[in-house]
Amino acid sequence: MGKRVVVIGSQWGDEGKGKITDFLAEKADVVVRSQGGNNAGHTIIFNNRKFALHLIPSGIFNPNIINIMANGMVINPIALLEELEILKKEGITNFKLFISNRAHVVMPYHVELDALYEELLDDEAVGTTKKGIGPAYMDKVARIGIRISDLINPESLKKRLNINLKFTNMILKANNRKNFDLDDLYKEFLSLGEIFKPYITDTSVLLNRLIQEDKNILFEGAQGSMLCVDHGTYPYVTSSSPTAASVPLNSGISPDLITDVIGVTKAYTTRVGEGVFPTEFKDDIALRIREVGKEYGTTTKRSRRIGWLDMVVLKHVKRINGLNNLSIMLLDVLTGIKELKICVSYNLDGKEIDYIPADYKEYERCTPNYIVLPGWSEDIAKTESFSDLPENCKNYLNMIENILKTKVTIISVGPDRKQTVTLKNIF
Repeated sequence: MGKRVVVIGSQWGDEGKGKITDFLAEKADVVVRSQGGNNAGHTIIFNNRKFALHLIPSGIFNPNIINIMANGMVINPIALLEELEILKKEGITNFKLFISNRAHVVMPYHVELDALYEELLDDEAVGTTKKGIGPAYMDKVARIGIRISDLINPESLKKRLNINLKFTNMILKANNRKNFDLDDLYKEFLSLGEIFKPYITDTSVLLNRLIQEDKNILFEGAQGSMLCVDHGTYPYVTSSSPTAASVPLNSGISPDLITDVIGVTKAYTTRVGEGVFPTEFKDDIALRIREVGKEYGTTTKRSRRIGWLDMVVLKHVKRINGLNNLSIMLLDVLTGIKELKICVSYNLDGKEIDYIPADYKEYERCTPNYIVLPGWSEDIAKTESFSDLPENCKNYLNMIENILKTKVTIISVGPDRKQTVTLKNIF
């Protein structure tokens, strides 16, 4: 019986989902990217080469895997073409890729608007990647967006562009920004439509057929659950929902078809950009974690902020996703640190709480309550089983399980696919 497994980020993104998706994809028949755009990125090491994927699903390196870019995505065709060219230069041309005709298109004016909105927000800027993702989702909700299907329908494309530019050029002109020419955009994106036409299909129909055929399907999300537009640290969130709950809607399947949800979390916590981060700390240990863990953004190259593991966040993420598996990443990065802290609750105005306040200003006032565990000094990079881990390392993992009441089923002890300890076969 085929399984439908969702891999979600359990923090603010950058948890190492790319490695776990790549690792699980070995036994998957299908890999689906269900939301987000090229504002996200994950690094995959394949044949000792490092690849940064921003749009294309992780299964692209295996010619037997079906890769689906689903309807919940917003796709920049120019960026997608660049990504395919990079793979082509590396000799990766034998793959199966399908793009939803219902996915929305990130246009050049979305990128321009993204930068403008951040500028106008000034001190309240969200800290977006300025890739145009938010404005593309805005157009989708406003019902004026351009979909992938429009790129292969000349009449529809021209009509949609005409409507969009009426709004967009007015905003850009009022802020002394360049206007976009309808004919130029029409020609460029009609041409891109021709390039991608062989890949475009109704991926909901395809996906449901593959489910009926009992295929093992892996759904990979972008960003992390704490960046969910509904349940994250609003307004410092992304413009879609990177949760397991969003997967059925964003890929066109029934909710009851999901069989497993794997939460991917670092053994500590990181965050890129602005926003509340209760367990953040800035000292020599934080600097060490950043350097050893190579904590710099895949897309932005920005330094990631460093914090201790936050169980309040993980409890929140478990509740909104229905986690039944946990994958602990970058455990090896903590090797050599004498004492390790785990946040078990917050203080809010003198009261202890174990949930995340919806009010952003309240969350800003939260301070962490920690338990402290002894660290380990033994090298774990070559560990192949849980029993081989140092005693203090086992205690650290057991504490996470006991607090979250969710089994740790995958442990990463290094960046390579082989440096993965599995305690349960997912597929």
